[in-house]
Amino acid sequence: MNTFAVIKTGGKQYKVSEGELLKIEKIPAKDGKKELVGGDKIAFDEVLMIANDKDAKVGNPTIKGAKVEGELIDVGRSAKIRVVKFKSKSRYFKRHGHRQNFFKVKINKIA
Repeated sequence: MNTFAVIKTGGKQYKVSEGELLKIEKIPAKDGKKELVGGDKIAFDEVLMIANDKDAKVGNPTIKGAKVEGELIDVGRSAKIRVVKFKSKSRYFKRHGHRQNFFKVKINKIA
């Protein structure tokens, strides 16, 4: 049985299935913890769709009571992105760098 779900987190939508590794934006801890670390459990409550071989459930906009559970594998930062602003003949040059935080999550259960 090939079950998958579409979840929403970090302003983006992801198609996930059980056992899959997923790289998402860093999300804040909910239950009074300061930050999430490797090995913590994460639950995604905004499930937009659940489908398998026989049928599909589509939310309006989310499915009530549906949940996707995962485990946080790694916390890291992406490669640096360089942003350069330049205007010719006016001595204007700005350089900025940005590194995005991310979570690597393993999907354990779709319910």
